[in-house]
Amino acid sequence: MPISLHNSLTRRVEPFSPLDPNRVTMYLCGPTVYNYVHIGNARGPVVFDVLAKLLRRHYANVVYARNITDVDDKINTAAQQLGVGIESITTRYTQAYREDMARLGIAPPDVEPHATAHIPQIITMIERLIESGHAYAAEGHVLFNVDSYPAYGELSGRDPEEMLAGARVEVAPYKKNPGDFVLWKPSTPELPGWDSPWGRGRPGWHIECSAMSEAHLGDTIDIHAGGVDLQFPHHENEIAQSTCAHGGKVFARVWLHNGMLTFSGRKMSKSLGNVMLVHELLQQHPPEALRLLLLRGHYRQPLDWSDAAIAQSISTLDGWYRVLRDLADVEVDTTNLPIPASVEAALCDDLNTPQALAELSQLADGARQAGTAEEKREAKAALLGAGALLGLLQQDAEAWFKPAGGDHEVDAARVEALLEERRSARAAKDFKRADAIREELTAMGVAIEDGAQGTRWSVIKG
Repeated sequence: MPISLHNSLTRRVEPFSPLDPNRVTMYLCGPTVYNYVHIGNARGPVVFDVLAKLLRRHYANVVYARNITDVDDKINTAAQQLGVGIESITTRYTQAYREDMARLGIAPPDVEPHATAHIPQIITMIERLIESGHAYAAEGHVLFNVDSYPAYGELSGRDPEEMLAGARVEVAPYKKNPGDFVLWKPSTPELPGWDSPWGRGRPGWHIECSAMSEAHLGDTIDIHAGGVDLQFPHHENEIAQSTCAHGGKVFARVWLHNGMLTFSGRKMSKSLGNVMLVHELLQQHPPEALRLLLLRGHYRQPLDWSDAAIAQSISTLDGWYRVLRDLADVEVDTTNLPIPASVEAALCDDLNTPQALAELSQLADGARQAGTAEEKREAKAALLGAGALLGLLQQDAEAWFKPAGGDHEVDAARVEALLEERRSARAAKDFKRADAIREELTAMGVAIEDGAQGTRWSVIKG
């Protein structure tokens, strides 16, 4: 079935048709590594991880790039505060980012370019822009001349007056147009810098992504993705400089933008004190529950983050894993799982993860009701296949219900002893004692479930 995606540039859902079906390219703007990333920064990597999985089902060769911005004023500030070089900051937080994304079930990208490893390519691209009249040098800076690109503003839908109003009140005197943006800027001795035709300096943020994309994916890429907050000015500037550097070639054929996260209905911001770091959330909640929550809303819409939403995600996964636990003795070939057509159809429809999750729930219900051995085998395989495409249900069911490193310690032997005592109390019709044991287990952080196969227990998560 064909894939359709909402192109932010054309503002409509379109059938996806790659420039070269034998090499499909996708670029996602990655983190600026000066600290741990907040949960809003994880939505794009989770959502577009699912898209990458979907694309790989349809195309034999997908090249997915997600960059690392490792030179930036925020990095410089963090390094100066600690009295260390920027490498100390960027190495630490790049590794932390990789580890945190892996715990969310996100596969590594095929290419992970670092800005500092592409300074020669950045300088070369800037030189081409100057030679073609789209950029100019002034007082140690190089700026892109927005007046030289008439289509500037098409992606974000902004007109020149609006963009001018958004420019700084005090415009740098060396700018020809208040909207002109920096491609290269000078570095003082205490700041990181590289030699260039315009003096020692460092690149502007926008040119980094254009140069890295060109180096690894080519002049024209199939898909460029990122948060809607990057649409202007970052992605608008990428289009302008890349198109002009490539002689008018289309930079990205499809633009995808994920919506922002809110917290209990309010915008996440440092000033409000409601920014939550992925690194910390992973210590507090099951990583898979965080991933599920990030997939619950359609990627183009805002998504509200709350304690209740996390609890609901945990509860949902509890239910799905109970089904898999009940089918633990049913053998399936996990190396060749079927992907249910209903789940794939939902994802092919502009990555409709809410519908895909609804279909997964239907599959879980069907697996609960499966009667014959063959029905159980098919139902379990379908449930696992759907989960695999969404990056869910990837761990052993029993492991989901047992304590993990991030959970509080539970004495399993003590739990089993209390359960045996509860069974004896119930057999003796001492229900008061049985209820007291249940309450004691709850206080220990243990939930119990009575069923036809006996009583099972699990650690209360979150």
